[in-house]
Amino acid sequence: MNQFRRRRRILILSLLLLSVFAPIVFVSNRLKSITSVDRGEFIEEVSDIRYKPNDLRLTAIEQEEEGFKESKRILHDQELNPVVWSTSSDKPPDALQYIEGDKTTALSETGGGNNLQTNEERAVVSQQTTVSSNAGEELSAKDIQLNHKTEFRPPLAKSEKNTRVQLERATNEKVKEIRDKIIQAKAYLNLALPGNNSQIVKELRVRTKELERAVGDATKDKHLSKSSPQRLKAMELALFKVSRVFHNCPAIATKLHAMTYKSEEQARAQKKQAAHLMQLAARTTPKGLHCLSMRLTTEYFTLDHEKKELLQQSYNNPDLYHYVVFSDNVLACAVVVNSTISSAKDPGKIVFHVVTDSLNYPSISMWFILNPDSRATVQILNVDDMNVLPLDHAQLLMKQNSSDPRLISSLNHARFYLPDIFPGLNKIVLFDHDVVVQRDLSRLWSLDMKGKVVGAVETCLENEPSFHSMDTFINFSDAWVAQRLDPKACTWAFGMNLFDLAEWRRQDLTSVYLKYFDLGVKRNLWKAGSLPIGWLTFLGQMLPLEKRWNVVGLGHESGVKASDIEQAAVIHYDGIMKPWLDIGIDKYKRYWNIHVAYHHPYLQRCNIHD
Repeated sequence: MNQFRRRRRILILSLLLLSVFAPIVFVSNRLKSITSVDRGEFIEEVSDIRYKPNDLRLTAIEQEEEGFKESKRILHDQELNPVVWSTSSDKPPDALQYIEGDKTTALSETGGGNNLQTNEERAVVSQQTTVSSNAGEELSAKDIQLNHKTEFRPPLAKSEKNTRVQLERATNEKVKEIRDKIIQAKAYLNLALPGNNSQIVKELRVRTKELERAVGDATKDKHLSKSSPQRLKAMELALFKVSRVFHNCPAIATKLHAMTYKSEEQARAQKKQAAHLMQLAARTTPKGLHCLSMRLTTEYFTLDHEKKELLQQSYNNPDLYHYVVFSDNVLACAVVVNSTISSAKDPGKIVFHVVTDSLNYPSISMWFILNPDSRATVQILNVDDMNVLPLDHAQLLMKQNSSDPRLISSLNHARFYLPDIFPGLNKIVLFDHDVVVQRDLSRLWSLDMKGKVVGAVETCLENEPSFHSMDTFINFSDAWVAQRLDPKACTWAFGMNLFDLAEWRRQDLTSVYLKYFDLGVKRNLWKAGSLPIGWLTFLGQMLPLEKRWNVVGLGHESGVKASDIEQAAVIHYDGIMKPWLDIGIDKYKRYWNIHVAYHHPYLQRCNIHD
């Protein structure tokens, strides 16, 4: 009986060993018989594997050799142990992905190129062999079947793989190629005789229209329609046909040069028109601001006399901190005043003087009557009611013949009469209405001016985004200018300036301004506006301030760093892209928007939104 049991055990073990090693021997013999067109190198592509209800992801390692020694691949899953797979299909696959060093590539790849896929379902059946603890059990079955359409491709060389990677990275190469083909087709069509309706010309016209519709306004390959590759191939075929008819290469080259020149001329015209429209938008009052001004003006004339006189009181205490802004923009004035007061450590010592003209005086006055700030004092002044400007000043400004009315505005030049407008003050800080105050400015009042008249941030460093040179605004081709001025002299920024009015009066610099102003009216020596005349008036009278006091360049594409903006005491939107305009730069607008009361009923009624 014991001998019978021993023989039965030996038989079971023999069958078990046979079931384990037989498939391995069979697969090894099958792999040795497999040959491919490329000397035994082939790629297998498997896009998806389903194992019962669970999805398994295959990871294959490429190995580039003359032949294959083994065909074992390991499936990894978080919940299952590694399973050994071996191929057992009757026919070798057309492509097999192999291992190369330590690189691993995904076996799933979408279609493209030459595709030999049929309409029938292709299945790759694999056998799974496991050994259980029960010696009498044998499990060997076709448990896994890949139910998907397998796409096959011919073998790819290394150079082709590198080319594919480069094309994937360059995401607009296909768009460029399509547009080049369209230009080439139009060149051939222009060479064709008028009324030529030959079959080739007709086909080329059709292909051109199809390709133009396919590419549309796309700038990236991912935006192209699915039909673009097929239409591009059809265009290439049509171009090949027409090239055999129009084989005059010099004529084609000449036509392409002419088309290039015409395109460049159109681009220059478009840039010129865009610049003109930008300038037009910059000097046009937005509809919302016009509405706000009109509503406030209407409300102002309904007030009684006492409330009107409230903002006209005189505040000439020299011990307080006096700020002044010249503006005709009610919303801009509100931002300058609000940001200055909210950033101050001691707002009670602040006196803000807002100087405007007769047209905008009612609206600006009404705004500050409706929105009083008890922390500081605000005074509204009308420059037309002052007797400081010369009687013929407006007529002289008109002679400058500037297309921008802001440059020849009396408010733009009234800053040169500060000692006369504020006779009881010794120091004052001047703001442009396109600034935002972010830090307390009380340290400016203890600054030693060292006998200088104006404190300002320099703009003469070429690497800075705020760089300005003298010859940009001043005509140094004039002999009088060339003898007296240095084109390399350091320039500085208007917008946030500390003025010593006592020293200004002592040197009588207002007379210097009038001399240069009259000279510029008679001769074309500098551009319209107050900036070049200010440089000349205060030549040698400027005290450089640290850059953080006034960061400029937010009104044009200057690339100002965010860190510089955050640390700045004052930021200046110099340029034409003001923050209250639609053409303003979005990334800089938020510093201005936080000081605008967009919830205010008047702003809501005029559709002024963030």
